[in-house]
Amino acid sequence: MAYCLIETELGWFGLAWSVAGITRAYLPGEEPDALRSRMARHGPELGSEEDSVPAFVAEARSLIADYAQGLPVSFAGLPLDFAGVGGFNRRVYEDILSLGWGETTTYGDIARRVGDIALSRAVGQAMGANPIPLIIPCHRVLASGGKTGGFSAPGGARAKLRMLALEGVDAGPHPTAQLSFGF
Repeated sequence: MAYCLIETELGWFGLAWSVAGITRAYLPGEEPDALRSRMARHGPELGSEEDSVPAFVAEARSLIADYAQGLPVSFAGLPLDFAGVGGFNRRVYEDILSLGWGETTTYGDIARRVGDIALSRAVGQAMGANPIPLIIPCHRVLASGGKTGGFSAPGGARAKLRMLALEGVDAGPHPTAQLSFGF
């Protein structure tokens, strides 16, 4: 396992991977040194030279930089390593991987697709545990009535709204989660 930092117009992203695929993504919200401290458990930091990272990591870095500029991108072709992710969460993540740029769904819709509307809360918990946000687009999952719902990444619901706005989605002025951090 290894990791790298990606400087973008939105701030610093972190990306960790194994030989099987991407294992973790960290959204902007921390300075590079703090992000390095958090990511050190994922192995060594590899430099910015394209030769030092697998091709799928170089592609992910390029896609993340384009995303931060507001360019429509798809992360669908990137390999993801779900080792250690439970079966229910994996089904939820695989469901939302089908969402394209600017598409949204709700916790309830996902719950129906994976088995039962009564699983909506469990879907929300899976979103909060998402190890690869942005690439697994949990920001595209809304609460009923088009409300933002929660977002556990730095910046809370405000970050979610900003990501959706980059994709041309107006999720409305009624966030229902933490708003205290910048993104």
